[in-house]
Amino acid sequence: MIASPSQALPAPDEDARAHGERVHAHIVAQIHDNGGWLDFARYMDLALYAPGLGYYSAGSTKFGAAGDFVTAPEAGTLFAHALARQLAPLLLAQESPVILEPGAGSGALAGELLPALNELGAPPARYLILEPSAQLQARQREYLKSRLTTRLLRRVKWLNRLPAQMPAGVLLANEVLDALPVQRFRITAEGVMPLGVSVTAKDELCWAQGPHDPAFAALVRARLGTLLDGLPPGYESEFCAMLPAWLTSVLECFEAGAALLIDYGLPRREIYLPERSAGTLRCHFRHRAHDDPLILPGLQDITAWVDFTTVADTAGQCGWEVAGYATQAHFLLDGGIDIATVAAQSLSPESVTRASELKTLLMPGEMGERFRVMALTRGLNMQPPGFGLRDLRDRL
Repeated sequence: MIASPSQALPAPDEDARAHGERVHAHIVAQIHDNGGWLDFARYMDLALYAPGLGYYSAGSTKFGAAGDFVTAPEAGTLFAHALARQLAPLLLAQESPVILEPGAGSGALAGELLPALNELGAPPARYLILEPSAQLQARQREYLKSRLTTRLLRRVKWLNRLPAQMPAGVLLANEVLDALPVQRFRITAEGVMPLGVSVTAKDELCWAQGPHDPAFAALVRARLGTLLDGLPPGYESEFCAMLPAWLTSVLECFEAGAALLIDYGLPRREIYLPERSAGTLRCHFRHRAHDDPLILPGLQDITAWVDFTTVADTAGQCGWEVAGYATQAHFLLDGGIDIATVAAQSLSPESVTRASELKTLLMPGEMGERFRVMALTRGLNMQPPGFGLRDLRDRL
């Protein structure tokens, strides 16, 4: 049976619980077929992306008030409008540029961004949404039909796989990298050991240390370097082995252009601190955040902080330059997020909603500090806007 959720979490409804039981059974079967143990990255991939079963592949509502979490575009319109003002110069500097958005969620960002860019005289030639989930594609189509004019909607195209090489454009990845499956590891007296998922005698999911694997230990050493030497026995954390390959494949779609990567994360040396001894895994279910990815498989989101040092290193190896790195708050403030208009509004339901949106986007305890923005460029003779107030590249 599916593991019981924490008392702090709401109980799934009957349909969700039945779906969770199916996902649980599928994962348990995979564990048994693999000799009783699964690498955590494989578990995370099954829980999130197994066809017809995983969290992002099944039909439940994920985003917004009716889902499990709210992203910046779902918080309101201020984020997309500020982003449009920062994207417009990048698009106008290129000939027939496209925007490529992997994992567009509900479609909320595209729904606000395209009209805003059109008003600024900088609509992209095409807006490509890379979305392998047929269920999410269908929801995005319906949403954008209700939000966009026919002329703008014709610029949108959905892709199941990465496109062929494009001459110019902008990669826009908002809360994408954090959902890539990650490997878990544990520091022991014998060295670095893989940490994965097994089952109890009652087929309940549980953490389990895997066998010693020199290749795995070498991979952890290659990623963490000398930071590994300062971590005590018992320390557990994660890293995304697939991040360099994924990012390389997406960046190589563009001959030239810019990329904006927006996600929660930190430079590598700020992630792998001795005091952060349990790692950075975070799960979201019905707007409750917790750190147990083994409950509610298929019903909850599972994420991990992004190692922006690896992002920067990978970009450099692909011939891209890190052109800026800042907190989301500084990025949006530099881009002219509309604080003045909100402040000038009389006390009304709309102004209260806008003020709440600003708090979510800018405050340190919300998205303002935890979310980071990295700009990459290749063959673009201009500095991306958004990094004039504060640029943290020296911390990478």
